[in-house]
Amino acid sequence: MADDKTSDQPERITVLARDFTPAAMEFHRRNMSEKGYRMEGQIVQRKFQMIEGLGAPKELFDGEAFYAVTFVRKGIEK
Repeated sequence: MADDKTSDQPERITVLARDFTPAAMEFHRRNMSEKGYRMEGQIVQRKFQMIEGLGAPKELFDGEAFYAVTFVRKGIEK
C-alpha cells in the first residue's frame, strides 16, 4: 500500500527534452527519489505518434525526436 506521500502521485511520469543532458538531470533537479520515484529504463531519443480511432498514426511535434525519460513510483512493477 502506498503511503500518503506518494498515494496522490501518478505511477509514471515521462519527461521529454530536445537534448540528452536536461533529460538526464531532471531526476536530480526535481528530487524524484525523495518523491518516491526511480528512473525506468534508459534515456533514449524517440519520435511520438498519436492514433485516434482506427485511423493511421499522426506525427506529434512535427516528427521531431525527443529524449524521453520515464520515472516510475518505487514499488510499481514494470
